[in-house]
Amino acid sequence: MVQERVTQTEDARGNVHTTHVISNDAPPEGGGSAKWVFLLVLIVALAVGGYLIAQSTGAEIARDNAIAGAAEEVGSAASEVGSAAGEVADEATQR
Repeated sequence: MVQERVTQTEDARGNVHTTHVISNDAPPEGGGSAKWVFLLVLIVALAVGGYLIAQSTGAEIARDNAIAGAAEEVGSAASEVGSAAGEVADEATQR
């Protein structure tokens, strides 16, 4: 808020002196180029962080798919072993 104060004084000879004081209580605006540099650095940091998170998520999905594939292969191998054991047992009981 802008305020203006006017003071008039009279000396011993009768001369009148007027003083004008104008004050502005509003905070100064600006920040200049430092504000823009900070915003640019912040945007770049957010973009890099988003990229890294996206990459780590993709790596986790690939790892999970590899584990699931390995588990499926182990399950298939166990099924084949069970079938072979059943065949051996059948042959043993037929003799």
